[in-house]
Amino acid sequence: MSEAEGNQTAPVSASSEHQEAPAQEVHDAPTPKAAVEEPKNALTEKFSQKEWDALKAFRASKTIPEQVPDALASAYPEKTDAKTTAIQLWGVTIDPSNLLDARVSVVLMKFLRARNLNVTEAKTMFIATLRWRDEFNVEAACKEEFPQDVFGSLGHIYGKDKAGRPVVFNVYGGNQDLKSVFGDVQRFLRWRVAFMEKSIELLDFENIDQMIQVHDYAGVSMTSRDANSKNAASEASSIFSSHYPEFLHKKYFVNVPSYMTWIFWLFKPLMPSATLAKMSVVGSGTSALGKALLPEIDAKQLPKRYGGEADAFN
Repeated sequence: MSEAEGNQTAPVSASSEHQEAPAQEVHDAPTPKAAVEEPKNALTEKFSQKEWDALKAFRASKTIPEQVPDALASAYPEKTDAKTTAIQLWGVTIDPSNLLDARVSVVLMKFLRARNLNVTEAKTMFIATLRWRDEFNVEAACKEEFPQDVFGSLGHIYGKDKAGRPVVFNVYGGNQDLKSVFGDVQRFLRWRVAFMEKSIELLDFENIDQMIQVHDYAGVSMTSRDANSKNAASEASSIFSSHYPEFLHKKYFVNVPSYMTWIFWLFKPLMPSATLAKMSVVGSGTSALGKALLPEIDAKQLPKRYGGEADAFN
């Protein structure tokens, strides 16, 4: 065959000219996964975008995809299944396998807000709180029966403010027998923690997650404080600031002796502005107390001794 013949193109039949190419198999494009809807409630609806961003980073970050499970493992190093085991904190179940829960979001946000949305510091506080609760044995303290003649007049939970928050009264002069109250500092702390936990039981973490506290100093003087009472007050303050974040809506110091008012104003410049905004130092007498408390608490919800109309622990 000549070179010319070899280069000739083979004739194409009419039938082959119109023959359709075999159809290519068409694959549907993968459907993107729908974004999981964030469960919300009345409290999470108030979160700012920065708070949402911090919360999502708290749950999982690029470097630590399992932040909360990792925190649980750090809090309970002796438990091999800590990363996968649900825990109870203030009546809210925190399940590390499913953190998309509005009430869990409210609890975690407390640690974030207490640490100015710093995720690392909030995680450290969260771990420390879980460890402390285990070491202190909060559950046992809540079940302990404390003598009413010693502690019964020191604390009361009565009424709600106009937004539905419980009102808690700490009456420091309720029992003048300091030895019976503070002779056993650890017993006092167990009572004080149990009283705080009882107050928290009234929060649903759906609509309400804070309380109002009224600290009544009637009958308290410089001479009515001994070394044990000072130590107990110091330890209690440390416990609540370290392990009960963002539970106070407002705190009123009432019937405050003049020397304590002076101390408050002395340390005022050292306090964070956010803390100061929640605190009020009030004088004595039902008129002054009512003027301070009635804008927040309805008269029918406020005991008479504080300027209200309710017959409660008078």
